[in-house]
Amino acid sequence: MKNRSSKGNKQSLPSKPCHVCGREMSWRKSWAKNWPDVKYCSDACRKIKSSSKQP
Repeated sequence: MKNRSSKGNKQSLPSKPCHVCGREMSWRKSWAKNWPDVKYCSDACRKIKSSSKQP
């Protein structure tokens, strides 16, 4: 039987929704240190959120 967390098995990675568009984001190695702080799926969503705060 294969190990469920083997290389290439993306279903075992944690995921969460983007705060702006609601798209599911999968964990990435580059986000390993700050996964709890990741809120946006892309730079476009980050810009939308920051531009909506300005009056």
